[in-house]
Amino acid sequence: MSRKRKDQGPMPAGSAGLLRFFEEETEGIKVRPELLMALSVGLIVVSILGKIF
Repeated sequence: MSRKRKDQGPMPAGSAGLLRFFEEETEGIKVRPELLMALSVGLIVVSILGKIF
């Protein structure tokens, strides 16, 4: 068994931790990414127009 491990080498760090993180469900408000981006762009536009006028 130890010989097999030496031949394969160590496992790469990879994204296993990130995948596990995103699989977990948390409580709170669920917001679609598209809506969040639209609200962010809208806030940027409103702040730019506020400085102009």
